[in-house]
Amino acid sequence: MLRIMTIYGTRPEAVKVAPIIKAIEAAPDLEHVGVISGQHREMLDQVNELFELVPDHDLNIMTAGQSLNEIVARVLSGVDAVLDKERPDVVLVQGDTSTVLGAAIAAFNRRLPVVHLEAGLRSGDIDSPFPEEANRRLTSQISSLHLAPTATSKVNLTREDISANNIVVTGNSVIDALRLAMENLPEHFEDERLERLRRSHAEGGHGRILLVTAHRRENLGSAMVDIGHAVAELAHRYPNLTVVFPLHKNPEVRKAIQPAVEAVTNVLLTEPLGYVEFTRLLGLADIVLTDSGGVQEEAPSLGKPVLVMRENTERPEAVLAGTVKLVGTHAQRLVDEVSLLLDSEEALKAMANAVNPYGDGHAAERAIAAIRWKFGSGERIPDFRIAP
Repeated sequence: MLRIMTIYGTRPEAVKVAPIIKAIEAAPDLEHVGVISGQHREMLDQVNELFELVPDHDLNIMTAGQSLNEIVARVLSGVDAVLDKERPDVVLVQGDTSTVLGAAIAAFNRRLPVVHLEAGLRSGDIDSPFPEEANRRLTSQISSLHLAPTATSKVNLTREDISANNIVVTGNSVIDALRLAMENLPEHFEDERLERLRRSHAEGGHGRILLVTAHRRENLGSAMVDIGHAVAELAHRYPNLTVVFPLHKNPEVRKAIQPAVEAVTNVLLTEPLGYVEFTRLLGLADIVLTDSGGVQEEAPSLGKPVLVMRENTERPEAVLAGTVKLVGTHAQRLVDEVSLLLDSEEALKAMANAVNPYGDGHAAERAIAAIRWKFGSGERIPDFRIAP
């Protein structure tokens, strides 16, 4: 019996490990131990409830105003104690958060093999996104098995002298999770304004919908202010456009965005949405403007054009496919790029109909097969490839 411990702490991590955990729990030859750090408390709990994940240990690390170093230190210390108690054979982490870095170091220092889910993403700039780019590079150096979502990610790893024998391309488990979530979408939004928008959409009476999310640390300050001004300009220029902007809890985000848009009638500012409600909203949107990493993967799966408010991305596959475009954060550039899609049906359809390069919904199966091959028994599976 192979004992696998998964450690996660944020909503994006929870979404992407959920299909893996479900697959482990369904396997007769595998035993699962779940650990959460609580790095995202409320949003993390929502995802656990949605996917019926019941962690065995909750480190509950977050305190008001703590630094990145304090987060990593508390994760490392908390995970170390759990490792001592549970004695897993393998530790699985996902992505590039402070939880991932702390957990991976704790496992490595106990000579336990680390499996890195969504390995090999690279922006090429150690400061962007910060601190995620450094977190994932460091985690790669101490991982024993790299579950890369795409062939591009595998190439990134081999360029860093990581043996191809330790890399398996699985596709991205976010597609598995998205398919599961689509089966359980709520009939109604809790926010009455979004519910009215949904009803209008169902009746064919709405204009275009622009979904905006912004939260990256490197965009705090003047760049975030520019995003707010761009959204306001677009709303004024296109009165039939509805802009839905779930605001991140970070006070710095709200301070930068709200002054420009809170009085604009066709901009709907909402609290952060749960994963299922956000997925439903994503399905309603015509265009997505975001600085998020995960949304770059989810939106193309639903045929939504994505304009990314960053200068680089660790997910270049969708840029090459044409469904994602990097547009930076300058206000006028944002207005111009969104306007192009609103004014040109041809440009909108070209992005919406581009091939999604991230997966086929079977990443969890491949991940489990790879773990069995590496640490148990079984043959190595072929790498995932996009169908021609």
